[in-house]
Amino acid sequence: MSQDFLQYIPHRPPFLFVDKVTEETKDTIKAEKSIDPEESFFRGHYPDRPIMPGVLIFESIFQTGAIMMGKRIANEGRIPVLTRVNNIKLKHAVNPGDTLQIEVQLKDLVSSAAYMKGKASVNGKIAVTLEFTAMLVDLPA
Repeated sequence: MSQDFLQYIPHRPPFLFVDKVTEETKDTIKAEKSIDPEESFFRGHYPDRPIMPGVLIFESIFQTGAIMMGKRIANEGRIPVLTRVNNIKLKHAVNPGDTLQIEVQLKDLVSSAAYMKGKASVNGKIAVTLEFTAMLVDLPA
């Protein structure tokens, strides 16, 4: 599995929620994340019926958006930081062993701020939709 997208984001395991980028256009990026049943969060997040925490599904969308930002905007030593999240809708659970399909669309780009819309699905069923904004900021000294 190619992880050439890692050059565009600062995230690394165990907090990397994108396995691969599967498709890209000018304003859209698609990625996947295989949900390992052995992830530590499953032991405590509804242990009798484990589901992936919504915030981690959100994070997979945010990281996918950050990859797109890194490819579209010269980052020059800056990192993408989330600044706003709107209109979150949780529609379907993500279970151990699922493969998350992630899609992010760039709605607008103003200087170093990217306004995006994202969704995560499993087997064609939408799990999460949301809108978010991220901007590139200087790395702390």
